[in-house]
Amino acid sequence: MTGESDLRTLLSGLRPELHPGRHVYATVPDGTVPPGTEPVVTVREAEGLTLVLPEEQARAAGLAYTYAAGWITLRVHSALEAVGLTAAVALALTDAGISCNVVAGFHHDHLFVPHDRAGEALAVLERLAAESRTG
Repeated sequence: MTGESDLRTLLSGLRPELHPGRHVYATVPDGTVPPGTEPVVTVREAEGLTLVLPEEQARAAGLAYTYAAGWITLRVHSALEAVGLTAAVALALTDAGISCNVVAGFHHDHLFVPHDRAGEALAVLERLAAESRTG
């Protein structure tokens, strides 16, 4: 299935979904995912492997972690070459004073926002989608 690339269609069909729980950022210098953990994101960097994973898994594995995040998936199937989606979402969240870390998967974009503001971020995204349908 080919992803959508038309910006207005993407925005009007965002369908943001907030996943339950708290997700945290941790790093493992040796690049090995600890047993018993199932990261939702991994990024290999020169300094080590960054993991985004459920807080309880990080704690159980004895990983030091930072940034407790809420994980929001944009359910619209965006094409990887689509232009403007990340910018529009970032601008809406910026206007609300909410930081955001974006990860693009093959089918969907995933946003990690401060956990204590995740509900507010979800409302901002729902409003952006609604405005795109009517505007």
